[in-house]
Amino acid sequence: MKRVPALPAQSTWHDAGTSVFPWVTRAEGRWWVLRLNHFPEHPLYTLFIDAQVVGDVDDVPDTWRLRPSAALPALTAPERAEVLALMTGLGPYGAEAGTPCEGDWCTCSILTDAYAARLNLPPRTSAE
Repeated sequence: MKRVPALPAQSTWHDAGTSVFPWVTRAEGRWWVLRLNHFPEHPLYTLFIDAQVVGDVDDVPDTWRLRPSAALPALTAPERAEVLALMTGLGPYGAEAGTPCEGDWCTCSILTDAYAARLNLPPRTSAE
């Protein structure tokens, strides 16, 4: 794996509202996107910068100040659409290398663009 680059100062992670690419930030005009992989079969995350794979990440650096999604600001609808368009076809692990995972032992096959575009909603309570 390549060394994880330092996140530029003043960058703030955002909740992208998708379980495939849950955290993104715009740093120095480029989109940094973390893909959540099917762990433990694959590394926990894959980092992309402007849809170019940087490498796999099991532990994000503390300096990234990545908090649970509930504590992060959400992307605007236009930003979310831009990120999803940028990441088209990159949902399954290995897609960035042209060999998306299709193993019976993992769930990568469901990570289609349509699945990635589904908006995460807060869990419903029994009163709803």
